[in-house]
Amino acid sequence: MPTVLAGSYTPDTGGEGVGLTSLRLNGPVLTTEASPVPASGASFLAAHPTLPVVYTTHESTEGAVGAFTTAAGAPTALGAPVTSGGANPCHLSVHPDGDWLLTANYGTDTLPGTVAVHRLDAAGRIADLTDVVEHKGSGPVVGRQEGSHAHQVLVDPAGRFVLATDLGADTVFAYRLDTADGTLERTAVNRLRPGSGPRHLAFTPAGDLVFSADELSSTVTCHRYDAATGTLVELSRVPATAAGVPNQPGGIVVSDRFVWVTNRGAETVAAFRIDGTTLVPLGETPCGGGWPRGLTPVPGHLLVANQHSGTVAVLPVRDSGVLGEPVATASVPSVVCALAV
Repeated sequence: MPTVLAGSYTPDTGGEGVGLTSLRLNGPVLTTEASPVPASGASFLAAHPTLPVVYTTHESTEGAVGAFTTAAGAPTALGAPVTSGGANPCHLSVHPDGDWLLTANYGTDTLPGTVAVHRLDAAGRIADLTDVVEHKGSGPVVGRQEGSHAHQVLVDPAGRFVLATDLGADTVFAYRLDTADGTLERTAVNRLRPGSGPRHLAFTPAGDLVFSADELSSTVTCHRYDAATGTLVELSRVPATAAGVPNQPGGIVVSDRFVWVTNRGAETVAAFRIDGTTLVPLGETPCGGGWPRGLTPVPGHLLVANQHSGTVAVLPVRDSGVLGEPVATASVPSVVCALAV
């Protein structure tokens, strides 16, 4: 079973955590492996596709990203953090060829969301910043959508386009990455439902459907994805929770048959069955804490990072797609994400 790295907000970024905590998952048991490693505002983690290297956002107005090697077990910094190319980096991913780091910078009330590209060297270290693209746009939700807020950046399953969700602009931007010089060319602007606030996307394994966790409308939307053009078309949507409370979906995980979404407010993880191009609710399970953010698949289970309670919970996944009650938790103050390494 894998080692799990958990990332946390730190005192300098409004949290109570240290940064990176190593956990060991052994069946349903989750234990702390070693002392936490300092990493300011480690709000999202991504692994290199071939090297024992993990990348983290350092989420602050100044904005930085860092690299850590896990070759010796506990994460060790690979050099000092470097600028993220914007304010409040909240998501990053590594291009499948392992040569480029992509970062989504949320921005602030006055600074726009941006997407940045860094070159990675042969050892996985973060090298030069090769491009920064600025998002423009807004939405109808007062206090959240006065400007653009990039929230996720990922490469589609076909490896052709870089997709970036923008919560403030209700948009998924598509780019083509020039893998010679690390620059982005915008190829499509996918306008989603006004006021939805797309947070994260997750593809089916076939890559023809992509689901969005819509933070501001508290919905999950199914889109048809055209891998030839990088465009999305909405097919259906459902409420993220049946609870009649203010709610913000957070993490989303998709398999060939099921979709799972964390609900901040309802304090649940909702399960859905994919029925063609619609979602059938299967029920909701308590998240094992408070304010569930990240959702991580590991063999037979989902790990839930509960920010406000400072717990990582282990929820078993049944063959039906329904989630069992939490079988174990580990204490990680101000945890927001987890990554199996």
